[in-house]
Amino acid sequence: MCEVGRIIRGPDCVAEGAAWLALREPRFAGVLEETGPLPLRLRSDGFEALLSAIVSQQVSVASANAIWNRLKEARLTGPRKIGWASEEALRSCGLSRQKIRYAKALADARIDYRALRAQPEEDLVAELTQVPGIGRWTAEIYAMFSLGRADVFAPGDLALQEAARVLFELEARPSEKALREMAGAWSPWRSVAARLLWAYYRLATTREGIR
Repeated sequence: MCEVGRIIRGPDCVAEGAAWLALREPRFAGVLEETGPLPLRLRSDGFEALLSAIVSQQVSVASANAIWNRLKEARLTGPRKIGWASEEALRSCGLSRQKIRYAKALADARIDYRALRAQPEEDLVAELTQVPGIGRWTAEIYAMFSLGRADVFAPGDLALQEAARVLFELEARPSEKALREMAGAWSPWRSVAARLLWAYYRLATTREGIR
């Protein structure tokens, strides 16, 4: 466990991280007063989690949910079934040609998902991003929400960048590199900081809009 750091297992862990962040950053404390408790957002790990991430790329939430439901109805959410499925069967569920290629590459990758649980972040990201269709953002989101890593951040996320711009009154949206450096101050609870910034983004866009 020492290699991967703290693991978030329930709401109490998120609350502990939020309290730590609020003590060190007054802006975070102010956001928490408005948002209340932050969401846990944990989900299962394994092949389905990454396949779902591929399905969700560059489509609306409603479209992703519809495609995923069709895949589940067709029992095409496991690596063997994806590997055996014809392109026609996958296309009928709503997958594009590119996503079919990504899904089959993931099925062929034979990732040891249990072993990923014990891998340091950079090793985990390096292994996952070897699979076509999985970029660093997807790997970091997987580490955060499927593996419960407490100190992982996804600075390539546009909502996080925009939330940081508004909350910290920056002149421009920070780059991925700049936000990664900025998030260093929020260690060892960077994934809770991400939850906080996402909550702030939803609050701000609902209340007054963010451009």
